[in-house]
Amino acid sequence: MVVEVESFFGVYMLYCINPTFKGRIYIGFTVNPERRIGQHNAGRHRGGAKRTSGRGPWEMVLIIHGFPSDIAALRFEWAWQHPHSSRRLSHVSRRSRKESSLQFHWRVVSNMLRVAPWSRLPLTARWLKQEYRMDFEPSLQPPLHVPIAFGSVRAKKKQPPPPSTSGGEEEETTQCFLCRGRVKVSEKLRCFHPTCSMSSHAICLAKHFLKSEPSHLIPVEGECPSCRRSVLWGSLIRQKHGCFGDLEEMAPSASQSHWADELQI
Repeated sequence: MVVEVESFFGVYMLYCINPTFKGRIYIGFTVNPERRIGQHNAGRHRGGAKRTSGRGPWEMVLIIHGFPSDIAALRFEWAWQHPHSSRRLSHVSRRSRKESSLQFHWRVVSNMLRVAPWSRLPLTARWLKQEYRMDFEPSLQPPLHVPIAFGSVRAKKKQPPPPSTSGGEEEETTQCFLCRGRVKVSEKLRCFHPTCSMSSHAICLAKHFLKSEPSHLIPVEGECPSCRRSVLWGSLIRQKHGCFGDLEEMAPSASQSHWADELQI
């Protein structure tokens, strides 16, 4: 099963299977995983990276996705590539002689998912190749709102809004449950419980969830203002982007604005 996700921003780990360079790791950022692995294996002249060119084939074994923007993902990529230069990862020890490169990079990202700001983002850690899968150490379990997924993922193009029944070109709107204003489909979050029809602006719902955590910008969990059931913010975001169903079966650009930009401390 291939999961399709809208507004895809991911940071991936490549594993080299070339006998000469076997076991080498490469960390990168992508908005299209399927295209990116093809570029890496095709070489630098076809869009691949200098460090991977001529050393393939490579396998994309793990990807962290769910970042709100390309900038957020690129910052995560840099920290994963340079853990000992990141002030947020000063507690992560250097690679030991007994660790493979794969084990070390897994330990680094395990730590990253537990520290701010990444620990509050609605991220998903997805193993693309089961044979490389590793479990989290007991002391490095990720937050409950960060699920572990398995299988392929594909970037999905955003569908254009349906044409207005009135003949105009304005995007269809509904009423925000919280502010009672009009909310466009592209700005809307809705409760995923089958018996609840609550929908609201993402910014309105975020502020509602953050009433008990006013010092934070991004909520983790909250109570639906309509059905009063507890919902994870990450699940709401994943549902919007098209990968919530995939997670249920297992037991969700710099030039673009994002709802988090409107939140104030």
